[in-house]
Amino acid sequence: MSYPNRSKRPYLIRAMHEWMVDNRHTPHIVVDTSFDGVSVPSEHVKDGKIILNISESAAHNLKLTNDTVSFRARFGGVPHDVWAPIRSVLGIYARETGQGMIFSQEDQAAPPELRDDIEQPRSRPHLKIVK
Repeated sequence: MSYPNRSKRPYLIRAMHEWMVDNRHTPHIVVDTSFDGVSVPSEHVKDGKIILNISESAAHNLKLTNDTVSFRARFGGVPHDVWAPIRSVLGIYARETGQGMIFSQEDQAAPPELRDDIEQPRSRPHLKIVK
């Protein structure tokens, strides 16, 4: 039985968010606003990207699902519902330390176009040290 290969991006974003909150840091995400469906205040977009504070005090009703990031926040005192596809999130970092994670396009999941009856060769795990 074959299962679709899910993107690790939403899982890593949730884990990094939890780690930052537990360490009393302020999590921020960088969103590529060129993706379809991104809803952010356009006046805060610079060079096609926006940095969003997703701390508990700034992002109300924050939802980090496998498909989207959504919350309500104030920008210049004006409330705005923010919505972004998870694939538009380029990275997450702590404002205080700059520690975090940047994602590449390779992190996107795509179901393999492979037949179920052919066993695939196993590759060595690829791990990186994150400081």
